[in-house]
Amino acid sequence: MTIKVLIKRKVNNQNVGGLEILLNKLRAMAMVQPGYISGESLVSVEEKTLCLVISTWKSLQDWNRWYTNHQRMDLQNQIDLLLGAPTHYEVFEHI
Repeated sequence: MTIKVLIKRKVNNQNVGGLEILLNKLRAMAMVQPGYISGESLVSVEEKTLCLVISTWKSLQDWNRWYTNHQRMDLQNQIDLLLGAPTHYEVFEHI
């Protein structure tokens, strides 16, 4: 069953450029993972420091395999250090 993962990050203005670079690297890595379908990056129109990524995967197992990938985790740690806070994840399935 296809799932969607909502990934929320809040960044301060001086780190927006650094976050964009790291997110592009992360997306490039995700695109070659088994089960990856698509992803889109959004920024809030009301709060420009709030970023949302919507990632679509063929299955929860595909997402979990990617989520626990050591290369992804290393890059995610760099992102969280830049943000100064952990990234928030929510996984949804179709009803």
